[in-house]
Amino acid sequence: MKAGSQFRPTKISPLAARFAARRLGSFIGAATLACTVSAAYAGAELKMGDDASVNIGFGLRTSFTNATSSPAGTTQANNFAVDNLRLYLSGSYGKYLKATFNTERTGGSAATGGDAVRVMDAIAQFEPYESFNVWLGRMLPPSDRSNLDGPFYIVPWAYPGIASNYPGLAVGRDNGATIWGKPMDGKVVYSIGAFNGHDRGAGLSNTGNSLLFAGRLAVNFLDAEPAPAYYTGSSYGGSKDIFTIALVGQTQKDGVGTTAAPGNLKIWNIDALFEKNFGGYVPTLEGAYYKYDTGGKADCGSGEPGAAACPVADNVGGQVAGKAYIAGASLMFPQVIGWGKFQPYYRYQRLNRDLSSTTIKGQDFGVNYLIKGPNAKISATYSKFDDSRLAIAAQTTKQFVLGVQLQY
Repeated sequence: MKAGSQFRPTKISPLAARFAARRLGSFIGAATLACTVSAAYAGAELKMGDDASVNIGFGLRTSFTNATSSPAGTTQANNFAVDNLRLYLSGSYGKYLKATFNTERTGGSAATGGDAVRVMDAIAQFEPYESFNVWLGRMLPPSDRSNLDGPFYIVPWAYPGIASNYPGLAVGRDNGATIWGKPMDGKVVYSIGAFNGHDRGAGLSNTGNSLLFAGRLAVNFLDAEPAPAYYTGSSYGGSKDIFTIALVGQTQKDGVGTTAAPGNLKIWNIDALFEKNFGGYVPTLEGAYYKYDTGGKADCGSGEPGAAACPVADNVGGQVAGKAYIAGASLMFPQVIGWGKFQPYYRYQRLNRDLSSTTIKGQDFGVNYLIKGPNAKISATYSKFDDSRLAIAAQTTKQFVLGVQLQY
């Protein structure tokens, strides 16, 4: 799924080493000295001069899943998986000129190309003001909170792929440009961009190479969210009191369908987050509504009536017309038990498809054990999924997932 987790490019304590020579041995020595992790942040900083530095880090999510399908659990699967494995790199010259390069492990088995590494983010960043910045390259387009959270900064273990389905070529990313800013002391966060867009594959709708345009406007009624850039989080551990409402839209001419039957892609959503610290008890409430419009056309690989098979290409297929919803709640307790704190949670998501007049819904009941916020947590989740588009015998799936997440 398009899990859009991002590297948080915030400076850490500057325990670093300078490059004393250009030899490889000097670089390794500097990198080894620099890789001490601060208590507040995952990553390390390498000083390369008075106004130049490089930050490095990595993130890992790994899990065990036990899944059963209807009827009466006749099909059962047990599976260990590496959900995400990411290398984070960012650098800066002075305050205004920066770059980000992040990678992600590709999914699937090694025999079919899994365990390879692909570019996730590759961004040239010009950031002269808090209220006006320009990014160019591969990045997260302006989209919903779930995509801007990604799997590392969302409360439940799994990405809500039933409801959140913005197009992207690599874990929610696309190649393009974004202008973003945080005026009014971060109480307003805007982002607007243009991207290569969806369905540029052979035989598909976008033969004219129409661009996808995206925008997001978020208003914070309490504290400004501490997430960097135009990124988001679904919980800040009670460090801030948050009430944010955002409006999002994406549009692309000939963004879905085939060359013979193209349709315009239009997506909009509204999402909201509330979190407040009550003496160490931190409740979090999150919700989102989505409207997906494909102009009445079936996109390739969507499973809807008349949908064609997709060619092998990036950012093609899978768009479904309909309405979707997400509602979630969690509560972090103040007591430290052992190494961390407990955070039980619940999430409901639903997609009502237009073309097939079917519904898919999912429920997640889980608990996080937060050792160091999103940088070190253990998560246990029971989930149930129901899809009326499938054959009756396969409509219901239940699963239990035990996951471990670490970032450095």
